[in-house]
Parts: sequence; C-alpha cells; structure tokens
Amino acid sequence: MSNKEPIIEVNNLKFKYPASEIDEETPTILDDISFKVNKGEFVGIIGHNGSGKSTLAKLLNAINIPTEGEIKVKGMDTKDDNNLWDIRQTAGMVFQNPDNQLVATIVEDDVAFGPENLGVPPEEIRERVDACLETVGMSDFKRSEPNNLSGGQKQRVAIAGILAMEPECIILDEPTAMLDPNGRKEVINTIKKLNKEKDMTILHITHYMDELIDADRIIVLDKGKILLEGKPKEIFSHVDELKEIGLDVPVMTSLAHELKESGYDLPDDLLSIEETADAICQLK
Repeated sequence: MSNKEPIIEVNNLKFKYPASEIDEETPTILDDISFKVNKGEFVGIIGHNGSGKSTLAKLLNAINIPTEGEIKVKGMDTKDDNNLWDIRQTAGMVFQNPDNQLVATIVEDDVAFGPENLGVPPEEIRERVDACLETVGMSDFKRSEPNNLSGGQKQRVAIAGILAMEPECIILDEPTAMLDPNGRKEVINTIKKLNKEKDMTILHITHYMDELIDADRIIVLDKGKILLEGKPKEIFSHVDELKEIGLDVPVMTSLAHELKESGYDLPDDLLSIEETADAICQLK
C-alpha cells in the first residue's frame, strides 16, 4: 500500500434514501462505513447485489450525499455544493454502461468533450485527446463512430474521456459488467496500466474477483457494512466466508481450495495460474 496521503476519506458514513409518502421509513443502505484510499493506490470493492457498492460509488462522486458521517475527496467535503465541480474533476467516474457516457458521433470529439467544458485551450485539448487515446490503446479509432465499436472499446473511450479532464483518481462502478471476456480483459489491462504507469488512484467496484488479483487492497461490503478489508491474498483466503455471502473467489483460489479439501497440502492464498501451478508441482 502507498504511504502517500489519502485522496478519499470516508468517515462513519451512513446513507438511506429520503422518506416519501409511500415509504415513511427507508432502509439503511450503508451503515457506519469508514475507510481511506491513498494516492496511487488500487483499491477494489466487492459485495453481493444489494450490499451498497453502487450507492457508495454515487456518494464518492457527490451524486448522493451522506445521511450521516462525511466523505472527503482531496479534503473537500461532498456535502458542500461549492465543492461539487472540483470533486468531480478530482475523482472521475466510469459507469457500467459506456453508452451512457459517450456523447459525440466521433471518438476524438467524445474525448474532447470534457476538456472543452472545462475551458481548456484548443491546442491543449488536441494534445490531451491524442495522449489519452494512446494511453487506452484507441489511437487508431479516433475518427471512428462509437456506435461501431465493441463494448470493451467503448469503455476504453469512456475512460479516455475521463482521463482528458486530468483527474487524480478514477472511480469505476462495475465497468466490465456488460462486457464479454475480451472486452473485460481490455478494460482491466487499461486500468492496471493507468495505476502502474501513471500512478493513477483507482477505486474499482466489481463482481469479477479475478479483476482484483493485482489490487493493493480489497474492501468487502455485506449488508451495508465492511465485512473484510485487506490485501487480495488475505481476503481471498476466506473462501467459505465469501461464499456464505454469495461471493465467488478467483478461479485458481477456488481450485486450490477444492484440492486442499480433498487432502492436498496447498497454501490458502493462491491467486494466479503461475503460483498455483508451482504449488501443485511441489506436492509430493
């Protein structure tokens, strides 16, 4: 984990949707959540449907406001309307469906849309668009129509559009949920590259466990509370506990767990194909 200062601080967060004439008492979606994300860190958030993951994403981007407690993005309180613009510039958001984020008829125009709204000079916009499309591996498609792209390519263009606004952090709310395996791989490789090569802070909400093998830390949500928090090897060693709350574990971890239950002496914290193969080869 990074020793740098936190870019996101969540303190004693509680959230429930406002009561209405129909629902006088609404359920608590998030209940006393506290955690920090440091600059340059790659943090995964997992949880079963209804655990509060997507609600948390909207709170971090100030789309929703805490009922109790506070969220600070680079020291800015999300409850203060005056901070809204700066918060969303600091922490860019990538949603599940890329079609909801693509606004132009040509890829390069779409990536330019955010910087144009920020009043960035045209020459600098051109530089940012080219650099960001290069970063996500979509330079060859800059004159293409987004409608003609695959799901993974569209999501990479959406990420380029966020990058062009030069955020310090990207919050990704299940960005691979609607993609096929190839598209998921494209997007995950892009996220890892941004984190490792650009020192971009990543907060990745997902229900695909294999996407978080290389994360610095994982937070597990269950029924609106933090159930577990730690490094991937620590989290995924809790195979039975995760399965009890409806979560899976990485494929290799599951394989090693089944072999161990069958009497083979294997470690609890295997994540990748390479280390699992090494461990099996060392069995006597």
